[in-house]
Amino acid sequence: MNYHAYYPVDVVNGEGTRCTLFVSGCEHQCKGCYNQSTWRVDSGHLFTKELEDQIIADLNDTRIKKRGLSLSGGDPLHHANLFAIKELVQRVKLECLDKDIWLWTGYTFKSLSPTQRAIVKQVDVLIDGKFEQDKKDLTLKWRGSSNQIIYWVRDLT
Repeated sequence: MNYHAYYPVDVVNGEGTRCTLFVSGCEHQCKGCYNQSTWRVDSGHLFTKELEDQIIADLNDTRIKKRGLSLSGGDPLHHANLFAIKELVQRVKLECLDKDIWLWTGYTFKSLSPTQRAIVKQVDVLIDGKFEQDKKDLTLKWRGSSNQIIYWVRDLT
């Protein structure tokens, strides 16, 4: 998996102070996407074990109370990202107490493959759906267009 950016301290992408990872790879290629540079799976930087370890350390750093991890992109549920995202999500759940995970995807909840669903079952909040420029709404919290849905995953299981 490749990634474009990692922010160890972020207050925009989800509730509270978070660690945020923007991965590479997106097949949706939404018109008006603000992050087109992340579309190619081979763009950005190689996601390494060292960065994964750093994310875990940042989430566990007590100097700044972090609420959790946000995964965006690109698309974390792109087939090229599934293995690494699954590993990262599992580590966060095992090694980071009381940290939630938010995940943004262009896929809809109803269209997820079994592998994608297995990952989503481990996250706390899923924001699904392609960005639709004709439904763009700057007043929405954590979404770019009104077709996108926020799922509190615990309510789905």
